[in-house]
Amino acid sequence: MTVRERLIEQENVTLSPFATRSGNSLGRQIPEPPCEFRTDFQRDRDRILHCKAFRRLKHKTQVYLAPLGDHYRTRLTHTLEVAQIGRTIARAMQLNEDLTEAVALGHDLGHTPFGHAGEAALNRLCPGGFRHYDHSVRIVSRLEKDGKGLNLTREVLDGIRCHTSGTEAFTPEGRIVRFADKIAYINHDIEDAVQAGVLKEEDLPAEAAILGKSKKARITTLVSSVVENGPKIAFSPEINDAFFALHDFMFAHVYREPRKREAEMKAQKIIEAMFHYYVEHPDALPEDFSSIAAEEGIERAVCDYIAGMTDNFAIMSYKNIFLPEFWSEM
Repeated sequence: MTVRERLIEQENVTLSPFATRSGNSLGRQIPEPPCEFRTDFQRDRDRILHCKAFRRLKHKTQVYLAPLGDHYRTRLTHTLEVAQIGRTIARAMQLNEDLTEAVALGHDLGHTPFGHAGEAALNRLCPGGFRHYDHSVRIVSRLEKDGKGLNLTREVLDGIRCHTSGTEAFTPEGRIVRFADKIAYINHDIEDAVQAGVLKEEDLPAEAAILGKSKKARITTLVSSVVENGPKIAFSPEINDAFFALHDFMFAHVYREPRKREAEMKAQKIIEAMFHYYVEHPDALPEDFSSIAAEEGIERAVCDYIAGMTDNFAIMSYKNIFLPEFWSEM
């Protein structure tokens, strides 16, 4: 018996009847020989962890654009927090932790520079629009490994695509990641907003008090609610109402805060200017994107290139294109 076979046997004994078992995976688009030491979902997790797009997350905006402090979240730290919360829920419910972790680690690979501001800009510019969850799937299926993709299992691809609003993932582990994402972002965005001086803990709405008066308490309450609702994977009605009271408050007082909106408008202008430049000057694109331009059109290639940029690389590219050299050095 190989290590992989032993792990599959352990899953059959220890996991809930509702869990997704790696031995029953729907497989990959391109069949591959199995790994001797890892299940298919463990293999997917490792492929995501080692890919280039995952490493770029450390320099991509979560909420605050180019923050000066060392302790503000980035897309990478957000992703790790989602993975931790997701695994905690999966373990408590005896669901597949490896599948949950793989989906969590890949769920935001498609985010643009400058966070949702960059996403909104590309959504206006790209034919057919742009959604970060669809682009996350495109990255792991088309762009990584020099255009070969990571060839992930169908369960992981579905969980990545369905981690936000809209169609739910067909696995309970994929649905866990949707809730882990919510739990992570609402709480760390509060912490970052407090650090930025935008709000104080005592400013949070009274309707959300049931969740707790600290980040730790709120996360515990939200995680407990999902676990206690069993295979349904949902908050209880009371906790759901409190969560959305907090969610609406954050949109009104943090996500749409005037200083943040001003910075986002500037970021969108950077994205728009670069998009039009590269469409008009396709030779300026890196060689890796020439095949995409030939097969799918220049707009698609430009969208892929810009979406993959980190915040700092986007700013540097903009300066190199549009600013005289002596200005960019000032």
